[in-house]
Amino acid sequence: MAQQATPNPPQGTNWLVDGPGRILVSAALPVLAFLLLWQSFIFMRDADAPKLVIGVVALLVGVGGVWLLYYAINRLVETLPDDTRDKLRPYVFVGPALIILTVFLVYPALNTIVLSFMDARSENFVGLDNFVFAFTDESMQVALRNNALWLIIVTSVSVSLGLIFAVLVDRIGKWEPLAKSLIFLPMAISAVGASVIWRFMYDAKPASRPQIGLLNAILIETGSDPVLFLNEIPLNTFALMVIMIWLVTGFCVVVISAAVKGVADEILEAARIDGAGEVRVFFSIIIPSIRTTLITVGTTVFIMVLKVFDIVYVMTNGRRETEVIANRMFNEFYRNGNYGRGSVLAVVLLIILLPFLYLNLRDLRRQKG
Repeated sequence: MAQQATPNPPQGTNWLVDGPGRILVSAALPVLAFLLLWQSFIFMRDADAPKLVIGVVALLVGVGGVWLLYYAINRLVETLPDDTRDKLRPYVFVGPALIILTVFLVYPALNTIVLSFMDARSENFVGLDNFVFAFTDESMQVALRNNALWLIIVTSVSVSLGLIFAVLVDRIGKWEPLAKSLIFLPMAISAVGASVIWRFMYDAKPASRPQIGLLNAILIETGSDPVLFLNEIPLNTFALMVIMIWLVTGFCVVVISAAVKGVADEILEAARIDGAGEVRVFFSIIIPSIRTTLITVGTTVFIMVLKVFDIVYVMTNGRRETEVIANRMFNEFYRNGNYGRGSVLAVVLLIILLPFLYLNLRDLRRQKG
């Protein structure tokens, strides 16, 4: 009689791949990744650690550690049912960014608003006293006036120059990349570096001594006396504005130039055939066609100018009536130790900024619609 074959027993499943083990491993990976990042941050704050090692750890953690954290969280989500997995996966990638924004932007902003109603040491509630100081103190009125001048002059001049240069370089053919590179070059320099450069440009010596400042050297050669650009009021404020204009005009040129190239050639040719001159084409066709870009660029420059600090701090530190809100805020916080007044100045900057952000967002929504 033939012997009946005995079926092979079922092989056991790998608990690390299937079953509860997979869930435990997937849950442990994000915890381990977070602990690795946390310990790395603690190490990088150690003042005694070698700088080279800190740089290497920062590079590895900034790239590999963050990737590992996202991978671990995504692996954990993969263990969930299909419906739940599809709903949670977007938050795996958006969630960390929202947490970081909340911790480092939303919470500090709310805390600053609270501190603006407190005294110098943030111990007692003083109501609107700090706001009264911000708008009635004589030195603060100088800072507010200067900020208004910065916003009006620097924003309008930078965007206007950017628009003019963008239209001009669009017509020089093969030299356009070189021209744009030269105009954009100051953007590669930090505001502090630019301030140091222009400090030498504005340097003034007695007329009997050799001038190391380029501008005064030119004045001496033309028979004029040296000018103290950083001491004479209000010339010093406008001299500081020139630095900011020099820095941001390149940004305006590059962005506006891309918009100018997007204007349809057919419309421009039709206008020229109808007898419109170049000036008429510029104001009646090019500017209306790139209106949204001009608003966006103007808002960006406005925000950059509103927060101007580095240039004033390096060049004059607010002396001789060159004070601005951001520099005064820094001095109130770190020189005078008055956290209430420093916070209220930050709130003032936020209040000034909000309407322009709203207008910009509304214009973007209108464009999408």
